[in-house]
Amino acid sequence: MGTVALAVTEGMLHFELSMAYEVFGAAPVGVTVPWYDVEVCGSDAVRVGRFRLEPDQGLDRLRHADTVIVPGWADTDEDPPADLIDAVRAAHEAGARVASLCTGAFVLAAAGLLDGRRATTHWAHTGALAARHPRVEVDPDVLYVDNGSVLTSAGKAAAMDLCLHLVRLDHGSSVANAVARRLVVPPHRAGGQAQFVAAPVPTRDDHPLAALFPWVIERLDQPLSVEDLARQAGMSSRNLGRHFSAVTGTTPLRWLLTQRIRRAQELLETTDDVVDAVAAATGMGTAATLRRHFNRTVGVPPDAYRRTFRSRPGTDPTEDHRRRQG
Repeated sequence: MGTVALAVTEGMLHFELSMAYEVFGAAPVGVTVPWYDVEVCGSDAVRVGRFRLEPDQGLDRLRHADTVIVPGWADTDEDPPADLIDAVRAAHEAGARVASLCTGAFVLAAAGLLDGRRATTHWAHTGALAARHPRVEVDPDVLYVDNGSVLTSAGKAAAMDLCLHLVRLDHGSSVANAVARRLVVPPHRAGGQAQFVAAPVPTRDDHPLAALFPWVIERLDQPLSVEDLARQAGMSSRNLGRHFSAVTGTTPLRWLLTQRIRRAQELLETTDDVVDAVAAATGMGTAATLRRHFNRTVGVPPDAYRRTFRSRPGTDPTEDHRRRQG
């Protein structure tokens, strides 16, 4: 997947920087696909939080990267350094995919990469981003936004969601899940963008929905209504909706659809089942219904998704084709 360049300078936040390095720095055990080459790029030795960091390359190296990650910017009242802004802009003009983590969006906005685009950042700074860069369509209610070659995330945990989303785009859901397992984090959360990322589940055993989520996951092939979920959870439909909103940020039906799409992705990646069978296994009913929801959520039809993620590097295309034909 080429080079991932982490852009660093004085004033960067160390959490987002180290997190990105953890995601892209090494492939999980058992993953055989070609992995990323990670370079830390900066104009000189920098202090990142309480740590001193020696970059591998200068900022001019960003223009040669396939993906550029801009970590959080500590003091959003200050303008980012001009050399960082110029380097990020040059990288994008050279064809790099550029992603900001948390307040790194202020760097992308200063470089003009967010003009006319939807973007997000940490909720505490969305107002400042919108005021300083009025040409940016700031969305404070999402975890991250994927505009193709330009991506932005909200703070901290959402930055991890975006990094895992990039791995999913490059390698598919099974590899992204392997990275998440290595880091002991939830593999999917709803990003609020066209590209699909599934919603979270509670991590506390005593949460009112803790038992409901696995119950639903085991029955995705069945027709389930909000009333079915409420009955299983032992609460009213209205109370169920409040709990779902608090935990997942979405409604029960939208969460259920997200889980069905996620299961469909996994089946398309790992089995030879025809689309009709995938539709039945995910509770979609018909191939037409699956195709409509899948295309709207993921951005491509199921068949195109399968062709993309069943022919990743490290697989045998001949064997893969034989299995599909057999």
